[in-house]
Amino acid sequence: MDFPVSILTKKLPHSSPKINVYYPVVTQMKDALIQRKINSAIIRTLNEVLVDQQFYNPVLVELLANFEIKNNQRGILSLNLIVYSFTGGAHGHTIIKSLTFDTKTGKQYALKDLFQPGSDYVKKLSDIIRIDITKWDIQLLDPPFTIIRPDQDFYIADTSLIIYFQLYEITPYAWGFPYFPIPILDIADIILPQGPLDRMMAFT
Repeated sequence: MDFPVSILTKKLPHSSPKINVYYPVVTQMKDALIQRKINSAIIRTLNEVLVDQQFYNPVLVELLANFEIKNNQRGILSLNLIVYSFTGGAHGHTIIKSLTFDTKTGKQYALKDLFQPGSDYVKKLSDIIRIDITKWDIQLLDPPFTIIRPDQDFYIADTSLIIYFQLYEITPYAWGFPYFPIPILDIADIILPQGPLDRMMAFT
């Protein structure tokens, strides 16, 4: 049985009370190399987002970094790093970056890694999302959504694959982050055998 991994919340030291960076650290794994591999990927991605969000820029007024654990079972860890920053103007800006790992090997998955080689996962997921956009009457920016990126942002939550878009990527700011939960059963014909989605679906 694949037990959940232990996760601690750590905070970067900073002199400003309006700048707070909280991040997850995986602990107590039997294999220290795998643990280090996962934690290194988390820190590397967090730093990339902090750079984008002006963490090292003296114009920064306020910043809050936090995280959400979306899946921690069956050997799959999926989490979101969320960074809000404000440098002046009408409102601040938030970026969400998701990371999905195999806790047995430390492998980090890209979206393409979830599907069978050669499968047109981009078209299949895009078709589902277009239907949901119409069904939910989502307001789109111009030009309207047609297709996801091959490396579109995603995370895994139990028996669903969640595809999402950054602020302004396909919708106006007021719509926030458009999330599209896709039941794994709806894409079962193209998922990778023994891959993360297959392992999640095996218990449905």
